[in-house]
Amino acid sequence: MSVLKAQRSVSKMEFVNCAGEIYDETINFLTRLSARYARLVAEPIAKLAGEVEDHAEKANSIYPSDDQRRSLRKAHLLEARASLMALDTRLSKCYRIMNLNPEGCFTTSTGRQVESGKAQEKLDKMAQRLGDLIDRENELLKGQIKKF
Repeated sequence: MSVLKAQRSVSKMEFVNCAGEIYDETINFLTRLSARYARLVAEPIAKLAGEVEDHAEKANSIYPSDDQRRSLRKAHLLEARASLMALDTRLSKCYRIMNLNPEGCFTTSTGRQVESGKAQEKLDKMAQRLGDLIDRENELLKGQIKKF
C-alpha cells in the first residue's frame, strides 16, 4: 500500500536524486549556448554540476558509523554545497549571456529560430527550473549537514 502524498516525508537520499536532476538540467541548459560561448563557459559549468552530484554520491555512500566516517561524510556534504553555490553563480552569468540573444538559443523542428518572445519565455522557464532545483538541493544539503 502506498503512502498518501500529504503523509510522505523527504527521503534521506533525496539530496542525491536532486543533485542528479541538477546535473541533467544544467547540461540541457548549456546546450542552448551558442558555439561561440559554449567553448568558453560550458565545460567549467558542467564540471561544477558534476562535482555537486559526485560529492552527494560520495557522502551518501559513507555510513557514519564512527567519528572519522561522520567527518568524511560531512566534508563531502560541505563540498557538494560549495560546488552548488558556485554553480548557481556561474549559471546566473550564463543566463545573462543567453538573455542577450534568447532567440539564438532555440530552434524549431525545421531548424528556424524561435521568435524572441517565445524564446525568452522558454529560457526563463529553464532558468526557473534550475533555480528551484538549486534552492531545493541547498535546503536538503543544509538539512543533512545539520545532523552532524
